[in-house]
Order: sequence, then C-alpha cells, then structure tokens
Amino acid sequence: MILLVLTLAAATGFAAVGHLVTRYTANQQARGRKLDALGLEYAKDARYEDAIAAFRAALTCDPSNSQYQLSLARALRDSNDPRRLDEAESYLIALWQRTPQDASVNLALARVAAHRGSIEDAIRYYHNAMYGVWNSDPDGNRNKARIELIQFLLKKGARDQADSELIALAAALPPDPAAHLQAAQLFEQALDYAGALAQYQEVLHFDPGSPAALAGAGETAYLSGNYGSAERYLRSAANANPADAASRQMLASTELILRANPFHSHISDAERNRRITAAFNQAEDRLTHCAQQSGVNLRATDNPPASPLPGLQSRWLLAKPDLDLLRSPAETDLPDAIMDVVFQIEQQTAAACGPPQGLDLALLLISQKREAISQ
Repeated sequence: MILLVLTLAAATGFAAVGHLVTRYTANQQARGRKLDALGLEYAKDARYEDAIAAFRAALTCDPSNSQYQLSLARALRDSNDPRRLDEAESYLIALWQRTPQDASVNLALARVAAHRGSIEDAIRYYHNAMYGVWNSDPDGNRNKARIELIQFLLKKGARDQADSELIALAAALPPDPAAHLQAAQLFEQALDYAGALAQYQEVLHFDPGSPAALAGAGETAYLSGNYGSAERYLRSAANANPADAASRQMLASTELILRANPFHSHISDAERNRRITAAFNQAEDRLTHCAQQSGVNLRATDNPPASPLPGLQSRWLLAKPDLDLLRSPAETDLPDAIMDVVFQIEQQTAAACGPPQGLDLALLLISQKREAISQ
C-alpha cells in the first residue's frame, strides 16, 4: 500500500511538473512571439537598437528559434555598425550550416557581403538565394535578388559581372511592363544602350503610350547614335508628356544633328556639300570664340605652346581652298578630309573651352557617333 501510494504521489508530482513545464514553455514561446513582432515593428521604423534588444529577448525565450536568429542577424546588419557585422554573420553562418538551401538565409548573407563590399561573396550568396528554396513566390523573389545583385555590381563598378546578370534577368522577366521598365533602366545604368532600348520596346509592346518608356527609348537611341529612332521616340514622348523638358531638349538636338549630318545616305551631293560648307564655317566661328575665351591670339606667333588652337587654325586655313573642289567627281576623299578638320576643332575646343551648344554640339556628337550615324 505504501509503495502504491508513493507511486501514485510520484506520478501525480511528475504530471504536475510536466504541466507546469508545458505551461512555462508555452508562456515563453508566446512571449517570444510578442517580442519578435515588436522587434519587427522597430526594424520597420529603422529603430535598430530597440529591434536588436527585442530580438535578443525573444531568443532568451526560445533560444533555438531560427526565425528569431535570422531577425536578430538582419537587425545587426542593418544597424550600419561595422562592429556588428561579424555577429550578424556568425548567426547567419550557423543558420546556413543547418539549412544551406534556405534562400532567405543566403539572401541575408549576400547583403552582409554587400555591406562589406565583397563582390565575390555577394555574387556567391545572391546566386545561392536565387536558386535556393523560397517559401513563396520563388520566381518573383529570384528576380528581386538578381536585381539587387545587379544594383550592387553597378555601384561597385563591376560592369562585366553586371552585364552577365542583366542578360540572365532579361531572359527570365515575366510579361509585365513594370518589370521590363525596371530592367531597361538597369541596362541604361550599365551603359548598355542597345539592351536598354530593347527593354523599353518591350514596355511599349504592352503599353504603346507609356511616357516613361517613350522617353527612355528616345534617350537610349540618342545616346547610342541612332538619331532616326531617337527622333521618333522623343517626339512621341514630348507629345505624351508636355512637361518633359528633357525629351524636348534632346529632340531639338536630334533634329539639329539630322539636319547637319553630311554622311546621311539619302541626301543629294549638293545637299551634302552645303552641309559640309556650313559645318566648316561653324567650326571657324567656334574656334574664334574659344580663342577669345582662352585669351589666345590665333594670328600671333607667341601663343602658349600647350594651346592647340593656333594649330587648329592652321589646319582650317589649309583646308579652306578645298571647299571649291567639293563638286569635282575626282575628289572623293575631300568630304571626309574637310569634316576631319571640323571634328578636330569641335573636339579640341570642347576640351579647351567646355561643352558646346547648338550646331557645335550637333557636330561634336556626329564626330563621336560617326559610325552609327553612317549606318
């Protein structure tokens, strides 16, 4: 009887203790969830000190909770305190060792690497995140991770790696004009104007009247020297958004370039010669004004030896008699030779006296984009 009573008492005691432990654990877990939610609110408001304290307290309630560890690591990283990056990384590495395929953990590690400026580690962890396991919307999250990587690479000046990621991004984009518009802007930041134009055209396929896509297509065509396409897009952009002063200014410059370009394949010989003569005379005016601005006397012999302006004046004077020979069928190289003088004057006066305006700007751009313009 005594043994039976003791056994029943022990069983009752164990049950009571177990119940108390269960209630205590449940209470701690509930408290941890509240602290985690509070920490997330603090982090959302960029109150990282408070967020870190809340997440640490949540972990004391549930030390093995991987979500709390991830939240704490993110807050430590986003606090912008370099001394806390190591602690953040230690939590994340521990999580990564348990679940290396977890996309959220890899993304957090990629952002730590980005904070440190480590291109190699950032690429590795961003790629792990892209091809890891996402709890929801895997395609959308992969594209977001790749865009984040591209932005980091562009910021670090890693153009080659950014170009590779842009190509992969373009191939995986959904049929969504907003996604193509963002990709176009990234291509433009990478100075890949052909890629940017292709993405802007995709946007226009879905939304032909998009002011942002029309302006972007016009700008990228303009920057790549495709002035015929630039004129069409910029005119449409200006009509779609009358407040777009940048597109109107670029349109005016484009129209001037198209009117001044002597290499256009669809103009007569007489029109070509007229354009060459106008450009040649404009170059003399630009040279004269630049010399006055620089205090250089083009007719004197005691100018500073470093000034290129007197030499340009000599070249211009030597080429001037050739204008009368432009109509000669035998002088097929003269147009190029005369325009070479014009281009040298425009390029060197731009370096000596600052960016030009009007027709001088048009001639300078023609000299820089001559191959594209000829095509």
